[in-house]
Amino acid sequence: MRYFFLFLALQVNILAFAQEISGKQLLEKALAFHDPNDNWKSFKGEMLIEMESPNNGTRSTTIQIDLPSNYFKSTVKKDNYTIESELNNEECTLKLDGSTTISAKVKDSLKISCDRAKMMKNYYTYLYGLPMKLKDPGTIIDPKVQKKTFKGKEYLVLKAGYEKEVGSDTWYFYFDPKTYAMEVYQFFHDESKNDGEYILLSEMITVNGIKIPKVRAWYYNKEDVYLATDKLVKGKILD
Repeated sequence: MRYFFLFLALQVNILAFAQEISGKQLLEKALAFHDPNDNWKSFKGEMLIEMESPNNGTRSTTIQIDLPSNYFKSTVKKDNYTIESELNNEECTLKLDGSTTISAKVKDSLKISCDRAKMMKNYYTYLYGLPMKLKDPGTIIDPKVQKKTFKGKEYLVLKAGYEKEVGSDTWYFYFDPKTYAMEVYQFFHDESKNDGEYILLSEMITVNGIKIPKVRAWYYNKEDVYLATDKLVKGKILD
């Protein structure tokens, strides 16, 4: 019985704290956990990411991000080919197995294009730059912090939207109420339809002084259908 009352008191404290803390305050606490030295804005790093999915096997992607130089490169290895997509101050270079000579048919079949390179730059910079990317211009942080139970655990939840020219999805970020570590994020294209996905985050790897989730398991919001798992195998600072 004593443990029950301790548990009840903890839940009351979490609820009270969620009502007291603002969205921006919660974000600052999360940033203090993940990026205590404010290193993201000068981030220069390389990360090896392996994706496993039920229908597509394993894909290995090496990402290089140099934010001060506006440089991005992805090297994707899958099956028997290697695709390199490089954006250097938006100058785009594409290679297949080391060659820049790629037929239009092959480009179409393997989805090799500068537009896709830019999309992947935004994708990896956003997801692996969270929660720091929530400080970007155009992000709308809901001032009200919610308390939610997700997969049996209590979280402080931050809601974020975007100005029309930036994006249209609605995002929720789930933070541990004690450490402020980001452990789940979730997005909806149309929340009334329960579309979109949620991503379970586990383990941490430190790159350039930033704590980045190591494992990301992706699921559809609707019916909890499993999609894939990304594993950040290793990361290092770029010279």
